[in-house]
Amino acid sequence: MISALLALALAARLPFPLPPSPFPVQDTVKGKAVYVKWCAGCHGETGAGDGPAAAYMLPRPRNFTGAVYKIRTTASGQLPTDADLLRVLDEGLPGSAMPPWKGRLSDAERRDVLAYLKTFSSFFADTSQHVVALKFGSEPGGGTSAEALKVGRQFYDSIGCRKCHGDQGRGDGPSAPTLKDDAGFPIFAADLHQGWRFRGGASSAAIYRRLRTGLDGTPMPSFSDLIDQKFLTDEQLWRLAQYVRSLSPARTPEARDVIHAPRLAGALPAAPDDSVWARVDRYWFPLVGQVIRKPRWFAPAVSGVWVQAVHDGKSVALRVSWDDRSHSPDTTWLGFERRVLETVAGDDSGAGRTADPFPDQLVVQFPRRIPEGMERPYFLMGAETDPVYQWRWTSATTAAGAGGAVGGLARGLDRFDTLPGGPGVQTSYAHGEWRVVFTRSLATPDTANELQFAAGRAIPVAFFAWDGSSGEHGNRLAVSTWYFLALDQPMPPRVFVTPVVVMLLTLGLGIVVVRRAQRRQA
Repeated sequence: MISALLALALAARLPFPLPPSPFPVQDTVKGKAVYVKWCAGCHGETGAGDGPAAAYMLPRPRNFTGAVYKIRTTASGQLPTDADLLRVLDEGLPGSAMPPWKGRLSDAERRDVLAYLKTFSSFFADTSQHVVALKFGSEPGGGTSAEALKVGRQFYDSIGCRKCHGDQGRGDGPSAPTLKDDAGFPIFAADLHQGWRFRGGASSAAIYRRLRTGLDGTPMPSFSDLIDQKFLTDEQLWRLAQYVRSLSPARTPEARDVIHAPRLAGALPAAPDDSVWARVDRYWFPLVGQVIRKPRWFAPAVSGVWVQAVHDGKSVALRVSWDDRSHSPDTTWLGFERRVLETVAGDDSGAGRTADPFPDQLVVQFPRRIPEGMERPYFLMGAETDPVYQWRWTSATTAAGAGGAVGGLARGLDRFDTLPGGPGVQTSYAHGEWRVVFTRSLATPDTANELQFAAGRAIPVAFFAWDGSSGEHGNRLAVSTWYFLALDQPMPPRVFVTPVVVMLLTLGLGIVVVRRAQRRQA
């Protein structure tokens, strides 16, 4: 009785009665300590999403004071459940700066900081909100069949997904250059070919939940009302989710250290859409923002490149493809570019942040000669005393023509010396994807400056990319570390003949030994 009266007395001192939590007792005092140490740098001391690191990020950190959350299992406009918040804490938000905290913070620390996050908004203390997760039906079978994907594609078109996400889902729809969130920050339409970057998960079920709940605070709406209005059925919305899932690789791509270039008997594929490329393994390499030299760039638009390579013993062909929402220079995106440059600020971003029609660019980088050991030049475009050999491509019209390429030596970010000749290049751009094919002889007369390719050797290679419509030029670019290219060699005949000869000799010797033993016994 006394404990009950004490509980009532304490509750009377609170401005709102706290809703019940499915989790064990949470300590907001301890939660604050965790928040200050690990979260305030991005989300700010008051939870307004304005920490000192926020100015370098796109998308911006969550503003907790408005209690508007994208990833939920609740209806559009409702608060998330505690389980929703904990799931984001545990798993992070791919495609953003929010990392997974499970394994970095204890269970108690995550529960405590969850409770503290909710103190930034009085909405969580209002029991009239009735926070209840939606009930989702089971996924229908046959989701990968041609008929199911056809239905999904039909509704992708009919409910307007292509307006933002584009005809092929690469985030290049006609509305994409105008998108912004509720706070006015520019926002990219999701590239549906990169499911590993989906916030909230890339399974069909996760995509279906996003279609049902929407992404509050963004232009992505909830489509639950279309089910209520009988414009489409729940199963048809599932088919749409399954179609979207089908656009991404079945597995999250993993960066491998070595690009294997098989040797072809026929002609090398110089065209980006040559059918030969469909039979050659693709390798994914992630790119990150250049944050070493000022002006630094923390929000690269190109998150990675797909690379393929082949050779014929005399020449090498290397195809690089990547998703890009615009064929830059593109004046349609100038307004979006200006908003990006205004959003990704910072005290060291440098001068000249004017939105201009910059081109798209790509660099493939090698050392000047194949190293004998593991020593390689400085990865960020070499150094004055140890330059690197590069192939540079641009979408702008140059002396080499539209979409031309040159070879040369880079001596750091600020100096590039063009060499005569250079690689051959062919390019294509369609539905938000660039494909660039470089070709060059394995050996060249300039052995002092140009890399001499050799089969059976580990050749260091790195990649750099600029998206002009995101304001990227100069030091504002996406970079990779060193990887390796290996020109495969055909197996010499002795590899196959020698084991057979050895087996025959061993068999013959065994027969001789047995016969001699039989004669002695006779």
